[in-house]
Amino acid sequence: MSDPSNAPAVIRCLEQGEVILYPTEAVYGLGCDPDNQLAVERLLAIKQRPVEKGLILIADNYGQLLKYVDDAKIPMDKRADIFSSWPAAITWVMPAAKSTPKWLTGQFDTIAVRVTNHPTVKRLCQQFGKPLVSTSANLSGQNTVSSIAEAKKQFAEQVGYYVDEPLGGNTQPSTIKDAMTGQVFRG
Repeated sequence: MSDPSNAPAVIRCLEQGEVILYPTEAVYGLGCDPDNQLAVERLLAIKQRPVEKGLILIADNYGQLLKYVDDAKIPMDKRADIFSSWPAAITWVMPAAKSTPKWLTGQFDTIAVRVTNHPTVKRLCQQFGKPLVSTSANLSGQNTVSSIAEAKKQFAEQVGYYVDEPLGGNTQPSTIKDAMTGQVFRG
């Protein structure tokens, strides 16, 4: 942003490497700047999640994800399925660009990405100018928080900003599919 003093508080938190809590299509998510290793490590520590599992990036549009995806490796015959499914609560596991940091991909050579239709997340990604890390707001292996009040009780000051806006109305977290094979990992 050209003038950080005019940026919304949530964007300033992201720019400063803080973790935010925000609504997604079905659950509250924890997010941060995917390019800030310390922010991602902070998020993983809050969740008690090992870096090896990798993370999801959520974006306003596919163009925001091109830095992280090896687009040239996606076969033409798979593109229709992927791009016709967005924007929606469908996450695709795609080949990662060689430059994509391991703090995002974990033990994999792939990256999980989603183009959302949730208005709050779209706005955040537009204002921030790039995707957000998106992982469910819970301790690893436990249920996600169901309200902002519950989130504040569980995470307190570990989260720099709570985006108190409605969830998207989906009853299940995003479907996760392999872009190369179509295999469904979740959903």
